[in-house]
Amino acid sequence: MSTMRNSVMLIGRPGAEPEVKSFSNNSKVARFRLAVDERRMNANREWVNDTQWFTIVAWGKIADRVENNVRKGLQIAVDGSLRNNEWTDDKGQRHSNIEVWINDLFLIDRTKD
Repeated sequence: MSTMRNSVMLIGRPGAEPEVKSFSNNSKVARFRLAVDERRMNANREWVNDTQWFTIVAWGKIADRVENNVRKGLQIAVDGSLRNNEWTDDKGQRHSNIEVWINDLFLIDRTKD
C-alpha cells in the first residue's frame, strides 16, 4: 500500500499585509491571502493569467517570520498542508473552507517590485 501525504507548495504574492494575533499563552497566528497566477492558453490561443486566491495560516515561529517578512505584493513561496474547516452558523447553515497551514516560508523577493 502506498503512503499518502497532504502537501502543497505555492508561489505567489500576498494581496494585503498579514493579520497577526497573539494569545495569552504566547502563541501567535498569522493569516493572509496569497494570489497565485497560472498561465494558460484560452480558446483564441492567447496566453491569459488565471489568478487563484488561497488563505494562508501560520502558527508559532513561522507566524513570527510571516509578521517580520511578508508584505503585500512581495513574491514568496510557502510549503504546507491543506486544512478543511467545517462549521454550522447560528441559522443552522453549514459552511466549509480550505486553508493552507504552512510549515515553511521562502522569501523570493526581498523588496517590492
